[in-house]
Amino acid sequence: MNRSTVKISRAFIQKPKQSNTLFQYLNLPSESFTTISCNANSHSPKYKFLLSDHLKNRRLDEAREVLNKIPYPGVHLYTMMIDGYALNHRLDDAIQLFEKMPVRDTVSWNSMIKGCLNGGDLITAKKLFDEMPGRNVVSWTTMVNGYLQFGKIEVAERLFFEMPVKDVAAWNSMIYGYLKSGRVDEAVNLFRKMPSRNVISWTSMIDGLDYNGRNDEALIFYKKMVGFGVKLSSNTVSCVLRACANVMALHLGVQTHCQVVKLGFSFDEFICTSLLTFYANCKQMENACKVFNEKLHGNVVIWTALLTGYGLNHKHESALMVFGDMIRMAVLPNQSSFTSALNSCSGLEALDKGKEIHAVSVKLGLGSDVFVGNSLIVMYTVCGSINDAVAAFSNIGEKNVVSWNSIIVGSAKHGQGKLVLTLFSRMIRDVVDPDEISFTGLLSACSHSGMLQKARCFFEYISRYKSTAIKLQHYVCMVDVLSRCGKLEEAEELIKNMKVKPNSIVWLALLSACRMHSNLGVAERAAKSILDLEPNCSAAYVLLSNIYASAGKWSDVSRMRVRMKQAGIVKQLGCSWVTLRGVRHEFVCADRSHPLSEKIYQKLDWLGGKLKEFGYVPDESFALHDVEDEQKKEMLLYHSERLAVAFGLVTTAEGSTITVMKNLRACGDCHSAIKLIAKIVGREIIVRDSTRFHHFRNGMCSCGDYW
Repeated sequence: MNRSTVKISRAFIQKPKQSNTLFQYLNLPSESFTTISCNANSHSPKYKFLLSDHLKNRRLDEAREVLNKIPYPGVHLYTMMIDGYALNHRLDDAIQLFEKMPVRDTVSWNSMIKGCLNGGDLITAKKLFDEMPGRNVVSWTTMVNGYLQFGKIEVAERLFFEMPVKDVAAWNSMIYGYLKSGRVDEAVNLFRKMPSRNVISWTSMIDGLDYNGRNDEALIFYKKMVGFGVKLSSNTVSCVLRACANVMALHLGVQTHCQVVKLGFSFDEFICTSLLTFYANCKQMENACKVFNEKLHGNVVIWTALLTGYGLNHKHESALMVFGDMIRMAVLPNQSSFTSALNSCSGLEALDKGKEIHAVSVKLGLGSDVFVGNSLIVMYTVCGSINDAVAAFSNIGEKNVVSWNSIIVGSAKHGQGKLVLTLFSRMIRDVVDPDEISFTGLLSACSHSGMLQKARCFFEYISRYKSTAIKLQHYVCMVDVLSRCGKLEEAEELIKNMKVKPNSIVWLALLSACRMHSNLGVAERAAKSILDLEPNCSAAYVLLSNIYASAGKWSDVSRMRVRMKQAGIVKQLGCSWVTLRGVRHEFVCADRSHPLSEKIYQKLDWLGGKLKEFGYVPDESFALHDVEDEQKKEMLLYHSERLAVAFGLVTTAEGSTITVMKNLRACGDCHSAIKLIAKIVGREIIVRDSTRFHHFRNGMCSCGDYW
């Protein structure tokens, strides 16, 4: 029997009530047709099972062999094979098979169109749609979804309104497309016009409004949904909990939790994750733990939600305990788990723990993962190990703009200006488009390295070619560069001519540099501008008071202190600390509360003698009190950063690096002393103050005394 005969025979199968004259016309006995039909049907269950099994296990070539062995495959088997090709990105094979089909039904046409869209071939999908003989509502909806998938919202919109018949799925698709593209008002209007709605319609609106930052409206829609008596799905509940988490709507979230229990969704993994995130965002970690402890979980997403929740609430020790429990329970961490754990290491400045987690990520094959790598860069940078940060950056397989920004900003904080310029050049060569964070890092590097002309060039480039990208932080950096280089009047003029309204941070950048350059006039104007914007800004009072003290204007110092006292403004206490084996040891000026105080002060006295041998003379201008010279020297000797350095020397192994953190800007006299201390003890000492990192080695500092 030839191919054309088979086609006509199949037509007869679909219309069994036709006259038997068709058999006479073909000169074909009706008995023979019955035999053919029975043979095909007898093979179908067996072949269908084999075909389905091969496709399920992605054995496409074996599946095709099975299809080829079937004497007369039905439309359904052809469509199964086409779907298999499309799902496994073999679109050409799918199209070739579709073209060979002797008979096609609406389902096969829709499958082929959907396969083209999922394979990224919009042109072929449109061509098939135009050629399709009998479109149904699924065909139209598939094409609408396709145009939305490719971001062609206007074309999708036009096609939607041309649809002869629209079911609720079609309306839902268009609403979802509007919401995904940020056209929220149009989505709301279309929702109101819907002739009928289902739970997906309501859920799409709740999720879309929340996604677009209109969280309160999302919760209003939820309340309306409940009011209309629409039965909640698990997906709806997850979306509502997410919206409650974003606006910290504790009461409504707890009510929704009650609905979860009533509906029997308590052990649904997605809802469990949403509940953990909700309670964590609302600072209710005890309730989050109760949700977690209701069941023994093996799902990494749920563990990660708890881990992230602890980190969000600054309970970093607990977060790292959860990470350790994950490992012990054989729950393999994913990229998000490592990211959250490493963020907690950054929060604790726990370098040793961070290195342990880094080792685990390498063992699990995630050492070159971009998300893990980005978190490693930040962790190493924050903990003072810039070389390890650079190594982590180099190990990332496919770097994204976050990778480049992380290493650029991190290197800038460590005063590695030349490295930052090199990295930026590589970024451009790799065709990665820099964003506002990239330029902030560049300008910050110029500020910390005194590269005034480079900073001018970058700032001019941003102003001229990236006008939409110029932000307040770029002005802050440029003012800082100019001020540090002594261009105080130019910096002041730049602030006055800013395209955006200056805030107190911009003026503080100018005020901070006035002491270095002894410019009292600019300092007073900057301080006035700050206090006009932020009357209770303690930093402005303290900086101006210090400038008066440096100039010997003690009456003005007293006046500033009286004003602070009258306004109830308290100066932030200077504090330095060292993290040792997971424990943070804090020190304030002349602090004797630490258990090792006796050894610390003995070490400082020993260092004092050695410093004198090296010709060190205390700079009394940094003792900002109207007291006798001897008292000034005594005060300088026991600044918090020196106590922290001495603690590091008496508690760590010879030759190891000491890392000290300080909440305020480092004292200039301490900076000079620590350079010599590093040379005396033959160690690297890293000090991070409120603006940058200082790496002290062999009597030198990485800042080159430019800070």
